Amino acid sequence: MKKKKILLVDDEPQLVDTLKLRLEANDYEVVIAYDGNQALERVRSEQPDLIVLDLLLPKLDGYTVCGLLKRDSKHAHIPIVMLTARTQEADIKMGKEVGADEYITKPFEPKILLEKISNLLGG
Repeated sequence: MKKKKILLVDDEPQLVDTLKLRLEANDYEVVIAYDGNQALERVRSEQPDLIVLDLLLPKLDGYTVCGLLKRDSKHAHIPIVMLTARTQEADIKMGKEVGADEYITKPFEPKILLEKISNLLGG
């Protein structure tokens, strides 16, 4: 069976490395982007099954990236999990408005992230 591909978008290399290892240990293929523009390029070139997206990114923020993808019929079906330090109710509301399927605040429990990913991918 083909591994599900996850695009991990965050500008914190240490977090990216940790999450990449955890996701790969759970049998996912992981593609990485460190800023909003790179995220959009990776979606087009890699066709991920799911995106884990930080909000505070260089170049384009996570809200913008999410909104652009959800308004594009080629990519609107891709589930997006926002993973961010922004914990205000307004931030969560905005995340849902731009189309995020899940919103997880940092610090987070990796097990919860993996459960949400599995649910969104129909696992």
